[in-house]
Amino acid sequence: MEKVLFGDNQFFGVNHMSEDKARAQAMRFQDDAEVIKVVDIACDAGIRAFMCTTHDRIGAICDHVRANPERYRDFVFYPCMPYAHKYANAVTEHGPVEALRRFLPQGNALSSLIKSGVSLANKDLASLGKVLIDAEMKMFHGLSTPVIFLQNVVTDLLLGIGFEDAFGIFAEHIKSKYGAEPGFITMNMPRLLEALERQGIDNPIVCSNINKIGFRMCGGMELYEETIRTKRFRPIAMSVLASGALTADEAISYVAGLGKVESIVFGASSAQNIKQTKALIDQHFNNI
Repeated sequence: MEKVLFGDNQFFGVNHMSEDKARAQAMRFQDDAEVIKVVDIACDAGIRAFMCTTHDRIGAICDHVRANPERYRDFVFYPCMPYAHKYANAVTEHGPVEALRRFLPQGNALSSLIKSGVSLANKDLASLGKVLIDAEMKMFHGLSTPVIFLQNVVTDLLLGIGFEDAFGIFAEHIKSKYGAEPGFITMNMPRLLEALERQGIDNPIVCSNINKIGFRMCGGMELYEETIRTKRFRPIAMSVLASGALTADEAISYVAGLGKVESIVFGASSAQNIKQTKALIDQHFNNI
């Protein structure tokens, strides 16, 4: 995996500490050209991986990258699905059955069943899940997607209700259909690793909050540190700055010092912050 991953929270008004800042960012990035401008700053700083949700507007970024193959020759996407707000809004507006039908490809057998009003209660959930994954991946056609992630909203929901077979279904489909590695985003990394082990998913890629003050780390810092030290998996750290509670230098120094973290994902909207964070990650990880 790439050591430095550029995230997309800032483009869609996501900020865990400040609603005012979130609103300001959402206003700034209403125009896709502004998003592309910041992605280009990250590229020019040497960041070649964009870890992004399957928000509808990401499709425009994909189109831009496809249209400029020389500019983005080594650029890769790490899709994170599903974009939960998209589904929640559709259910609110259209109801669950109609919402599901709208997200399934036209002509698909399951789509036809739903349109006819046939109950999904006893249908093949594995097949339905694979079709929904394929629908989410359509925007990335022709682009490099070496790792495809299950978003934490769904990961942790499945973990909570005990539907662990879904992790195996997701992993198998990502490998066989897309030739990619499955990744999992979670707010409870220790518990998820136990579930993935039961599913026979070896050395999984797991993205979770990892920071030196325990911000949004379910189970606490000591359990996370022990898990990173003793378990076989490939950790990706997010929220390393604890939404601004830590300086970049102290935050990245802590994560690098854990020894086994393979990547850091971060979001930023200014050239200065992007370049500084990239330089600090390179510095601290090269010193390990």
